[in-house]
Amino acid sequence: MELVKKVGENTIYKKRSGRFGVQAKNRSWINGEEKAKILLDAGLIKISKAAAKPVEEAPVEEAPAAEEAAE
Repeated sequence: MELVKKVGENTIYKKRSGRFGVQAKNRSWINGEEKAKILLDAGLIKISKAAAKPVEEAPVEEAPAAEEAAE
């Protein structure tokens, strides 16, 4: 792993796969949202918002034809 940057008490490494690893001062690895926030603040990644899911309209129910014919 290649040392990229030291940010405060954290150290950011770049793996051979191109991904980043963030290690805390006590040598434990940081994961999840905290890792993403650190990488975002360092300017190494960009986070995009999730695309809105299209809303499907419920099919309109019509009265059964048998009831209309009986009247």
